[in-house]
Amino acid sequence: MSMSATPHKSSIINLEKDDILELVKKGKRIDGRDLLDHRELEIKTKIIEKANGSAQVILGNTRVIAGVQVEIGTPFLDTPDQGALSVNAEFTPIASPTFEEGPPNEDSIELARIVDRSIRESKMVDLEKLCIDPGNKVFIVFVDINVMDHDGNLIDASTIASVSALLSSKMKEFEFKNNELVYKSKEKPLPITNCPISITFAKLGENLVLDPGYKEEAIMSSRLTVGVNEKGHISALQKGGDGELTIDEVKKATSTAIEKSKVLRSKISEAVKHSKD
Repeated sequence: MSMSATPHKSSIINLEKDDILELVKKGKRIDGRDLLDHRELEIKTKIIEKANGSAQVILGNTRVIAGVQVEIGTPFLDTPDQGALSVNAEFTPIASPTFEEGPPNEDSIELARIVDRSIRESKMVDLEKLCIDPGNKVFIVFVDINVMDHDGNLIDASTIASVSALLSSKMKEFEFKNNELVYKSKEKPLPITNCPISITFAKLGENLVLDPGYKEEAIMSSRLTVGVNEKGHISALQKGGDGELTIDEVKKATSTAIEKSKVLRSKISEAVKHSKD
């Protein structure tokens, strides 16, 4: 499936664009939020029975499902003693009128890469502990993202869903003896070391807004996604759009992201804990 992570600008009439920008100048948004407020967030884990882990995230009217599957494969040549992580995204045509069937395009590939980067750069999964036989056999963690409803900010919704799915994932305990992999009856969590969060901003006029909705994304000049690890350190930055961001705007975004990430991380932890009870 192909997608357009950002709706076509032609879909927003000029009058509505002017109204959105005028509201933003006054510190308000079309859905009533303040500039740096998230939409309502709902997280449910363990929603796919056959997956190692899964989660559904509803952020405003954006709905994303992530599933985790752990399989055996061969390691990369440059990391023979490490397992691997693979993030993919799929977009159902019913999720948005801009989605069409076909192979992944640049937007869908970009989304998967941004989510992958947030997880990978924070070192969320201890890949060394997924090595079975160095140079020959490792576990590969596949994260599959499915967008069910698109109403803006697929990046954060997909990252939250992926992280929640990974945190709720389990795999069978194993041992490797005499060149043979033997699974045990018990299960254990994936080797997780971190809980990364992504916070995305859109620049509308001269202002930054957090968690942009569908219409806001359509008229934004630029986008900035800030990855924050569990220690409150910036682990990734990703810019999108043709517009410019000043140094002060980047500083404001990063400091805001660090604070907002604490709230989202708490909600993820609560959702994962609830699924274990």
